[in-house]
Amino acid sequence: MASHLYIDETPAEVKNAKGLHLITMNTPNGQAVQIFLEELKEAYGTEWTTSLVNIGTNEQKKEWFLRLNPNGRIPVLVDNSQSPPFAVHETSAEILYLEKHADKDNIFGFKDDLERNQALTWLFFWHGSGAPYQGQVHHFSKAAPEKIPYAITRFRNEVLRVFGVLEIHLSGKFADEPREYLAGKGKGKYSVADIKTWPWVKGWERSGFTKEEVSDFPHVLKWIDRIAARPAAQRGIGEAYNL
Repeated sequence: MASHLYIDETPAEVKNAKGLHLITMNTPNGQAVQIFLEELKEAYGTEWTTSLVNIGTNEQKKEWFLRLNPNGRIPVLVDNSQSPPFAVHETSAEILYLEKHADKDNIFGFKDDLERNQALTWLFFWHGSGAPYQGQVHHFSKAAPEKIPYAITRFRNEVLRVFGVLEIHLSGKFADEPREYLAGKGKGKYSVADIKTWPWVKGWERSGFTKEEVSDFPHVLKWIDRIAARPAAQRGIGEAYNL
C-alpha cells in the first residue's frame, strides 16, 4: 500500500527498511529509544536499522522528515512491517509502541495493571517535567546567545527539585523500603520508566550540576550506576550512535 510518509527525498535506508527503523541522534531523547532497542535485541533478538541525523544542520526540518514527524524532532521510529508504514514520534510513545509490539513477555513492562500504571506515572513524570526542565538548563546555560540569570536559576532549581522527587521515591522515605527501580512492587523492576528517565538524569554533570549539589540524592546516584552497568544501556549510548 502506498504511503504518504515517503517522498523522493526520503533516504532510501528509511523507506526501504524491512521492519523497524530508528532515525536518531545520540542525545538523551535519542538514547532512550536506542537503549530500549538494544535491550529488546538482547532479550528477544529484535532487529532494526538506524539512520543518524545531525540536528545541527536542520535536516529534521526538511519535508521528508516532517512527513514522519511534523514536530521536526528526533528520534522517530518507523515500522515498515505495517501496511502502510507507520511512524511514531515522541520518545515515550516510541518506547510504549516497542513495549506493546516487541516485549511480548513483559520483561520491561508489567502485566499487573497497577504496576503498569506506576510505570506510566514515572515515564510521564519525566517526559513532562524532568526532560523539559533539564533541556532548558542546557539551553540557557550553554546555547543561548544571552545568559539570562533568572532563566538559568529557575530551570536549575526545577531540575534539582525533580531530582529530589526521584530521591524521595527511590529512597523509600514514605514506603517500607528503598527501591532499586522506579516501578514495580517492592524494590521495583527495571522497566520502560527507567529507560525513559535514565539518559537524562545520568547527564547531571554535563548539565552543569556539581557533585555537591547532587550529593543530596544518594539513591538517585546509585540508581544511575545500577543502570549504567547494563550492557544494553552501554551500547545504547555508545559509539554506534555517534555521527
